[in-house]
Order: sequence, then C-alpha cells, then structure tokens
Amino acid sequence: MREGVTVAGHRLTGRTRLSEIGTWADAVAPGGRPSGVLRFDPPAVATAQARERLVAAVGADVRLQNGGAAGLLPVIDLVAARDEVWLITGRATPAVADLMAAGLLDAGGAATVLVETAQALLAVHAAGLAHGALHPGTVVIGEDGAVLLAERGLLRALRGEHASAEQDVAAWAALAGTLASACGGERAAAVLRWASAAAPARGLAGVRDTLLAERDAFPGMGRDGLARAARDVHTRPAAPSAPPSAPPPVFGPSPADMPGGEAVTLLDLPSVADDRGEVMMRFGPGVPTETTAAQIWRSGQTAAAITAAQTGGAAPRRRRRHTTALAGTLLLAILIAVVILWLRQTPGAALAVSDVDVKAPKKTVRCGGTADFVGVVETNGEAGTIRYLWIRSDDREPLEQEQQVSSGDTSVNLPLHWKVTGSGSFKGTATLRVLSPTTTGKPMQDKGSFTYKC
Repeated sequence: MREGVTVAGHRLTGRTRLSEIGTWADAVAPGGRPSGVLRFDPPAVATAQARERLVAAVGADVRLQNGGAAGLLPVIDLVAARDEVWLITGRATPAVADLMAAGLLDAGGAATVLVETAQALLAVHAAGLAHGALHPGTVVIGEDGAVLLAERGLLRALRGEHASAEQDVAAWAALAGTLASACGGERAAAVLRWASAAAPARGLAGVRDTLLAERDAFPGMGRDGLARAARDVHTRPAAPSAPPSAPPPVFGPSPADMPGGEAVTLLDLPSVADDRGEVMMRFGPGVPTETTAAQIWRSGQTAAAITAAQTGGAAPRRRRRHTTALAGTLLLAILIAVVILWLRQTPGAALAVSDVDVKAPKKTVRCGGTADFVGVVETNGEAGTIRYLWIRSDDREPLEQEQQVSSGDTSVNLPLHWKVTGSGSFKGTATLRVLSPTTTGKPMQDKGSFTYKC
C-alpha cells in the first residue's frame, strides 16, 4: 500500500503489518487523528457468502461499541470499491507481537495485557459472541496504553467457521504461556504460567482476579508502561511487513484512485430487517433479484450510478406530488408508524448502583493465607458498565477496574483476593469504592476488615 493515498478519506502513512486476513496500514483520519486501515486479501472476500458474514461480524462489533463495551478496537467503517474491501478502525498498531519483537514488553505490561484481554473477552462472551483468533498479533495497544482486541470474529467469518468462548479461553491460556516465556522475573513468569494452566478450569474471571491479587510480582503493572512502549515503537523506523525472502504483496490502486469506483460504506446500506430488528444483507444464491445494496457491494459503484443504470439514463427527476385524499391518508399512516417505531426504540433507563456492601472473611487468616472479600453491588437491573476500585489498607496502589452488567442483573459480585505472607499479626481493611454509575452521581463505598496471624 502506497504512502499518501487515501481510503475513504483516511490517508495512509506507509507503516504496514501483515495479518492472517489481509494487511494493516497506519493512516490519518480526515480530522487528523491516527486511524488504521485493514485491506482484506481479495481471495478471502471473493464470494458473496464470505462478504455477507463479514458485514454481520463487523456490524456486531459496531453494536457492541455503541452499547458501551470496552476493550475492542473501535470500528469506524467498512467500505468497498470494485474488488477491494477495507475495514477502517482506530489505530491498530502496535500489536503485542510488535512490542515483544522490539523487547519493550516487561512483566508489568504482560500482566496488564492479560488482565485487560480477559476483561474484554468476558464482555464479548456476555454478548453471545467470541473472538476466534486471539494471539499477540490481534491484541493492540492504544495511545493511552489501553489493551484492545482487533479482528474480532473476522477470520472465522471469512472462513465460515463458528468461534466459541471455549476456544477463546484456550487461546488466552496460550497467550499467557507466550508472555510468561517473554517477560523477565522468575516470580512473574511463574504466576503467568499458573494463569496459563489454570484458565480452562477456573475461567477468565478467576485468573484475572488472581493476577490482580498478585500484582506485587509485576512492577509497573498498568497502562502507563504500555503507553510508553507504544510511543517507542512508533518513533522507530517501520519494519518491513514481510520477510526479505518473500515476494512483496501486490496491491491494486486504492479506492481513491479508481475512476468511477468511489468507496462505498457497507454498514449503512439499504437492508431488510428481520422480526428481531437485525439487519440481513440479502446477497447470493436463492435471492431472485439483487438489491441495490448487493449491486453496490459487487460493483463498487455509488447508489446514484446504479439507479441511473437501472433506468437507462440519469438519476430520475422528482415527480410532482399530487395532493389527494389518498396521499394524505398514506402520509398520516407513515407518521403514526414512525412515532410507534420511535417509542419502541427509545432506550431504557441507564444502569445505576444503589447500594454497596462488602463481606469480609469472618475467620482469622493464617500463615500464607488469602483473605477473600466479596463486594455486593445492588443496581436497578439495567445493562451497562460499573467502574470501581478496591482500596487496601496496606497502601498498595489501587487499580481502576470495570465490570460489565447484563440487563436484569440487580446484584453483582465484585471479588477481592488479598494474599498475605510472612510472620506476625495485623488487621487488614479493604474498601470497595464504586466510581460510577451511581444513583447519587457520586462514588459509593463500603469496607470490611480481617485479622491475620502467623
């Protein structure tokens, strides 16, 4: 992909990296912000069925994004021009694989990657979806050090395969094993190896909580170190996207260079809604007549050009409207239908936390034991994201966390596992502070204590 050309207004910068399904390129959005462009390999999107599944997968990510799900690489658009298909996102570099190759991923960064990918996967699984291709090349680092999942569901969609949560857990365990081998520190590596082995049995939430409880093993755990590493990667010269012995990939002209081949979005095209309100792109065998959306998809032309081709000339002029009783009745019926549809689609109340209760261990914790706290958070039953902190009396720096809540759940458990080692005795206190959203608009908290003796 050539530096300086544009894809739907996003100017390519020349820095690229290969993917299993195409080639990523760094770009600059029309407003000047960094963005990413994934050009799918043409054979992968050669069939109407593969394209239809791709639209569905990207559309699912957009719905998750609009619903407030965190941890996914933001989707900006999916466009097509002639035989080329492009996914436009937030900046999709560097990947964790890039940080590992540059020697910039330390133990704290590795633990942060695993904690945040586990949290993101839990949100994806709660929505009934899966990633399907999790590995160091599909986990990217944002400018603020946030860990984001890229290419969610795309590989499986193009292949016509089903992705499952169990496969994601196995892939996360493999990622933990890879990071254990890459990061320094015997204790850190041992904890990561434990997480890799324990994930299939304990689940992502369990190993995530244990990693947080063992943060002493990961100096610098948090987003700050990852943000610095990402900046360091971007200041280095771009590495070649393919080994020198391999022939370079051949790309056709960008959509911006194609006469009559203007890039067309595939996310807002005319479509048919099923009885659940979901979009069904009607392409391929079994459909008697191609829709305008399908024709745009196949040809890369604009809607106006297709309309002109269907009518044998320029786009049709507006016909004069006749004010008749029939037209008035039809207009009234349409207005009523729009009002009913608007009322049905009006969003419900936002998630709000009404009470916080911390349950502390009742028995004395003995030598090398763990104090298990449970924060019980009462909500109004709406879906959303709870932001919270566990604050410990041992002055350990608290880490802000998020918990996805499904609609209908009025009680949410937020655990804390406080491991204690050494001889002596003391009283430990843990405070659960819910930052948002709360019914009062201010943080809410409760605390509990335990006794340790050894």
